[in-house]
Amino acid sequence: MDEKEIIQKNNLKEPIFFIVISSIVFLPVMYHMGFSNFFKTLMSTAHDLLLNTVFFIMAVAVLTSAFGNILSEFGVVYLLNKILSKLMRPLYNLPGAAAIGILTTYLSDNPAILSLAQDKQFTKFFEKWQIPLLCNLGTSFGMGLIVSTFMIAQSSAIGENLFFPVLLGNFGAVIGSIISVRLFSRYTKKYYINAVHIEHSEDVKSWSATKGSSISRLIDGLLEGGKTGVDLGLSIIPGVLIISTIVMMFTNGPKDPSIGYQGLPYEGVPILQWIGDKLNFILNFLFGFKSPKLIAFPLTSLGSTGAALALIPKFIETNSISPNDIAVLTAIGMTWSGYLSTHIAMMDSLKARKLASKAIFSHTVAGLLAGFITHLLYVLFF
Repeated sequence: MDEKEIIQKNNLKEPIFFIVISSIVFLPVMYHMGFSNFFKTLMSTAHDLLLNTVFFIMAVAVLTSAFGNILSEFGVVYLLNKILSKLMRPLYNLPGAAAIGILTTYLSDNPAILSLAQDKQFTKFFEKWQIPLLCNLGTSFGMGLIVSTFMIAQSSAIGENLFFPVLLGNFGAVIGSIISVRLFSRYTKKYYINAVHIEHSEDVKSWSATKGSSISRLIDGLLEGGKTGVDLGLSIIPGVLIISTIVMMFTNGPKDPSIGYQGLPYEGVPILQWIGDKLNFILNFLFGFKSPKLIAFPLTSLGSTGAALALIPKFIETNSISPNDIAVLTAIGMTWSGYLSTHIAMMDSLKARKLASKAIFSHTVAGLLAGFITHLLYVLFF
């Protein structure tokens, strides 16, 4: 028998409980949308995610994996670890090499860090309990460049220079990343308490390179890294499709309220937004939102920051957003970066699925604090 299997004999409580909870959660949604529209949206959302999200992430993973592989091959990771250890250890209690994970995810998206995590030349700088922390570290900066440039581009529409609010939001995301990694590390240390202690990263005095000329090493490194990216892209398909589809169907309403549900991708019942409206008085205190409508952004960011960015022009059109909101939403959008739709798959790829709930809890707290601290700093300096 597989070690993961447990024999359940005459245990009827669990299946009955599962059926009851599933019925309570999904049957009202099916009734509200219409059964045919529900299943049509379910399938079309998953299909759209596969074509436009998963394959995009796979492309990113191929490129970043290739890039990361040649950085390891030519000793850049080794060099950066030496230079940045004095900065990364006080902030994150991670080796300097972790800064490359920040860079790659900031330029692309969360799963980009998985390419590095599969590279033994990269992971040799880390102790075993530090490897799962890469999930929260990378997610804290996912889509950072896209979020920042998109927000700054709204300056003319909102009538104010948004460079400094966006810069403040980036700083808030850094604070959020530190909180997330530090909080999660409390759980990883306990989980790997009996793990064999490896060579300390500052004591690593060499890196491994393949034989051959520089050109052949460059080409081989790019191709081998690209293959790793393909494998990673395939491995995250179940998590992204299942988790993100469910989140989207509890986030958005009908695409055209005047027509109603049509079974289109990303339609659903806005239960998460309803919850946000009920908690608006708390969230307004924490973030200083100009309008309760803005709660839709962080709630959508739980599943997809890219989808959340599409809401910004609508907020501007209705004069519902301010520079403070831009700063706060930048911090939250970067820190959370759709973590509910990618965290489980990422933790699975890091071979630490049992710690996924702890990673999600740590990141939830970090995102809220990142937005709160950003709001306080905006009030203080602006």
